[in-house]
Amino acid sequence: MRRLAGIALFVLGSTAQGAPLVDHHQHVFSPAMAALVSTPDKPFPVVSGADVVALLDEAGIQRAVLLSVGYLYSSPSRSFDDEVARVRAENDWTAEQAAAFPARLVAFCGVNPLKDYALEEIARCARDPRFGKGLKMHFGNSDVQLENPAHVERLRTVFRRANELRMSLAIHLRASISRKRAYGATQAKTFIEELLPLVPDVTVQIAHLAGTGPGFDDPAAHEVLAVLAEAVHRRDPRVRNLWFDVASIAHPENPPAVSELIARRIREIGVERIVYGTDSSVGGNFRPRESWAAFRALPLSEEELERIERNVAPFGAGALSR
Repeated sequence: MRRLAGIALFVLGSTAQGAPLVDHHQHVFSPAMAALVSTPDKPFPVVSGADVVALLDEAGIQRAVLLSVGYLYSSPSRSFDDEVARVRAENDWTAEQAAAFPARLVAFCGVNPLKDYALEEIARCARDPRFGKGLKMHFGNSDVQLENPAHVERLRTVFRRANELRMSLAIHLRASISRKRAYGATQAKTFIEELLPLVPDVTVQIAHLAGTGPGFDDPAAHEVLAVLAEAVHRRDPRVRNLWFDVASIAHPENPPAVSELIARRIREIGVERIVYGTDSSVGGNFRPRESWAAFRALPLSEEELERIERNVAPFGAGALSR
């Protein structure tokens, strides 16, 4: 009850305030995907482009980036004989949702970068005008391990190809929590040193401030963000195209020290590189209006919040300026 009351205060307190121009991190779920992730006691809803637009309207947000969850079919915890067809179908369904609202939505393709078919699917998405020349990768779900040389080499191939095709990247960098994979300064330095130099011509958006969510009480993510923020702060040329979304990291259940840390890292990075995102608007997750209200409760100045509201990531091909 206390949590719900806190959320209500956040929302009520934000109604007179502005809203972000763009939600850089939204997911839609096809009927097939909803069936896959449903359980008998917890059915999962279909989320369409129309559903997202309705949520944007409620929050006063103009546009959104739909990040395909096609990679869920290729998680190591699942196995399908028709995996490639399923991934392709989910990507196409996401693209169709965006195409139905071209003035409001843009779609990014989603793949597991470790799969043999990844390069083919990336190229297919890059050719399809329904997509916004963007690629979503979820390192946690795909069990990417940046301390594994074979994984890094596969990622190097994918990053090179994405840059050649001018596909911006949205990356869930946080390694798998359920599998207890290593995640810290070593992984952050590998990302900067081995991968970012291969994408000099496209925007790279780090999801959840390098964490996950809801909330940000995650010491491993704090360590990674510290390394990335320091590199941005000292103007390391390898991170010049690096942006950060704040999807689901601001939450009333964060300890005050975590909220202070978020604000401090945002200032170290620079508010001009921070973009708003919601994440999946399902179940107990915040909807855009709630999520922005929770973000506004961080110890940031009104000037800083207003700058973040206006920020739009410079994705290629006019993805957010059509």
